[in-house]
Amino acid sequence: MFSKFFIEHPIFASVISILIVLAGAISVGLLPIAQFPDVVPPTVSVSANYPGANAEVVAETVAAPIEQEVIGVENMIYMSSVSSSSGTYTLTVTFEVGTDLDMASILVQNRVTLAEPKLPEEVKRQGVNTKKKSPSIILITSLSSPDGRFDELYMSNYATLRIKDTLSRIPGVGDIGIYPESDYSMRIWLDPNQLKSRRMTTNEVINAVREQNVQVAAGQIGQPPAPAGQNFQYTVNVLGRLADIEQFENIIVKTGEGGRITRLRDVARIELGSKNYNITSRLNGAPSASIAVYQLPGSNALDVSTRVRAAMQDMSAYFPEGLEYSVPYDTTMFVAASIKQVYITLLEAAALVFLVLFIFLQDWRATLIPAVTIPVSLIGTLAVLLAMGFSLNMLTLFALVLAIGIVVDDAIVVVEATVTHMENGLDRKAAAIQAMSEVSGPVVATTLVLLAVFVPAAFLPGITGELYRQFALTIAVATVFSSINALTMSPALAALVLRLPPENKNAFFRGFDRIFTRTEKRYGTMIKTLVRRTTLMLLLALGLTAAGSSPICRPASCRPRTRATCWCMSSCPTPPRRNAPTRCSTGSMP
Repeated sequence: MFSKFFIEHPIFASVISILIVLAGAISVGLLPIAQFPDVVPPTVSVSANYPGANAEVVAETVAAPIEQEVIGVENMIYMSSVSSSSGTYTLTVTFEVGTDLDMASILVQNRVTLAEPKLPEEVKRQGVNTKKKSPSIILITSLSSPDGRFDELYMSNYATLRIKDTLSRIPGVGDIGIYPESDYSMRIWLDPNQLKSRRMTTNEVINAVREQNVQVAAGQIGQPPAPAGQNFQYTVNVLGRLADIEQFENIIVKTGEGGRITRLRDVARIELGSKNYNITSRLNGAPSASIAVYQLPGSNALDVSTRVRAAMQDMSAYFPEGLEYSVPYDTTMFVAASIKQVYITLLEAAALVFLVLFIFLQDWRATLIPAVTIPVSLIGTLAVLLAMGFSLNMLTLFALVLAIGIVVDDAIVVVEATVTHMENGLDRKAAAIQAMSEVSGPVVATTLVLLAVFVPAAFLPGITGELYRQFALTIAVATVFSSINALTMSPALAALVLRLPPENKNAFFRGFDRIFTRTEKRYGTMIKTLVRRTTLMLLLALGLTAAGSSPICRPASCRPRTRATCWCMSSCPTPPRRNAPTRCSTGSMP
């Protein structure tokens, strides 16, 4: 017999339970923590910029070629795009839940590469960016200047140069978004009247700026083979890209007869400003720069939040005077509070189960056997959750709370069966062997029945299926571990520590036994009476079913014709005949 081996080798049974607990305990630190399962579909973002183009031009020249290639990419659910009047284009491709985000990003990038030859030259020069993006924001930290020393542009640029790279290296961070993303740019405002008077076009100015604002390799002087007498070799350093307003103002855009020169300052106004002004950020009404931290799917949200806060605290020591940071938005605060309450509920449920076991079994040794099942089953379940890629969230923890009352059932059956045979004169080891020969089959059968209830929910599709999957499989796995414990550890403990209930009980247990025995006898008598009246019980069951499926009319919405008749005028699919009572069969009552 399977269980007899563990009764005769209790150390082996103990080792199995210890290994299950150790595997679960190790998994606790590795399990990702989140408020809910990762049911948000992964997305890949494609962005491009066409300077000076309106929304219609962007849609026709940028959006159309890219979307014609990207549509139909593997595992795509849908995609949405935005073409703005500022010349920016953003395409968001949403994939099915569970899709590998890295592979999805590669597939989209390959499709975008096919579309790039069809894009305008200006767009290709700016570049088309494709990157994976998780829509889950963990927290938002903001830079602000309480004394107004720094403006929004400076703070945004500071976040891009000094903060973004550091936060991006934190494990679990999927992406960093800076709002507004305002890089320093040289803005050139052309004067159309001046251009007209000099007979110039916008393209001529653009070409002149592009030709004179370049980074070139000027070469070397005296590089071998050098002529005789050349003793030194020099690397030529020339002015590359222009850096300040004055250098841009001196760009020559046109030369005329007699050496006349038209410089950029003659036809335009040049200023140092932001690359774009499409987005602004405010904190308590003052300018700020917001840094959004996106979570990498499968990461520990609480750990990421802690690391981001620590990194910001370290970097704040090097902030210029007058620059401060704060965290106005943090989703993990609610996650931590919710999970803490679930942990408290878990401990309370375990304590209540232990108390009920002790009251009914009335012996701490008999209570210990099913009580051991609780940590073995629940902690061991955590290892399977990690193997299946689940997270420690509200649903899985709630499933563990519900499983507490389920996992002790099999062990209680083992204890009661063993005690029964001990009362018949067998010693506890022989009683345990005899009991397991009788209850092993029922223990396996009840486990299979519970699995048949919960496991099918794991095959539901879509987002709803993902929610039910983690909940159902958590309870199913805990049930499997409880049955393993009932077939191995519980009979071994019963053969070692179980004893007959004491004959002399205290007043509480004596009173409890009297009440329980009296209730049991009355319940048995009632059941015998009801079994003899099968037809009456069948009619009663059918009546309760019919009453539960039929809507009940409220007095406020009814017009009684007689004491036993009620009209439901507003809930019927068709209006009733005049002066004829109508019974509603569908819909809810107002």
